[in-house]
Amino acid sequence: MTEARGGGKSGRAMQVVARLHAAPPRHNAGAEWMAWSMFRALVERGHDVTVWLSRYGEDHEPYELDGVKVIPLESRLDFATAVRRASVLVSHLENVRPAAALARGYGKPFVAICHNTFTPTFKDMASGGTTLAVYNSQWMQREAEVFFAEYPKAIRPDQSLIIRPPVFAEDYATKPGDRITLVNTNPDKGGGLFRDLAKRMPDREFLAVMGAYGEQTDYSGLSNVEVVEQVSGHEMREAVYSRTKVLLMPSFYESWGRAGVEALASGIPVLAHPTPGLCESLAEGGIFLERQDLDGWEAVLRKLEAPSEYRLASKRAKARSAELNPAAELAAWCSAVESLA
Repeated sequence: MTEARGGGKSGRAMQVVARLHAAPPRHNAGAEWMAWSMFRALVERGHDVTVWLSRYGEDHEPYELDGVKVIPLESRLDFATAVRRASVLVSHLENVRPAAALARGYGKPFVAICHNTFTPTFKDMASGGTTLAVYNSQWMQREAEVFFAEYPKAIRPDQSLIIRPPVFAEDYATKPGDRITLVNTNPDKGGGLFRDLAKRMPDREFLAVMGAYGEQTDYSGLSNVEVVEQVSGHEMREAVYSRTKVLLMPSFYESWGRAGVEALASGIPVLAHPTPGLCESLAEGGIFLERQDLDGWEAVLRKLEAPSEYRLASKRAKARSAELNPAAELAAWCSAVESLA
């Protein structure tokens, strides 16, 4: 991944403390795996990264994953002490505002990772004390500028950086399988459309991967739909993409769409609703359809059954995957964090 350097401005290894509500491998959502990829890069530069969880979960003892230490809420209650000793504090989603306040109180640099364009995300990031804001796409950065124009009293972060959710193709590339797949069966992710397609296409096999959050669609009674529990990011290649021929992303909203980028690594065609995030992430590697157009989704899936059509779509997917190599952005991320301490 990133070149090992080890050291902030002082030349010493940094103590990076993060506050998240949940973490892999128990919680496998795109936001958490984006953060994890960024933490891994810091570890590989020689820094110490510890994630303190803010919600109770299944884990009760500290554990380590990819060199990142995880402290479950139940195991230790001295998070404030960890912040006092930290070089930098990092957070995202629901923890941004309280973590920023704690960092401000201890005089620590604070990094907010922004995963969506909803107003609360920008308000929390602009509540004061954010040293560095990380946006996961160009369109999110533009939306942040709109927010600051509408709320001129909001406190801008000292710095900002675009880090697209890092996906190393070699971590996910495999030989595609034969399933039509949806990752996260929440209705907003297209769980209902997936069910309707499975009903219309009893001759095809479907794979439904349960999501880490939200309501999940019921596929009982559909013999051609296999449902699996949520899958850790480290297991997605073998458990999901090696079984997938086409990935569906009929999402109502995606700020980026990590699963789609993971699928591109194997040349798996991705059919997607044209959210701004998916249009930016998939670009010419995606096939875009309105999520309400059931006939259109079936027609494209039928067309991709032709080997020549599938080869062309697969070639575009791999080409887009190559364009999204995250090495340079992760190096920029590490340098930005190192400059804070």
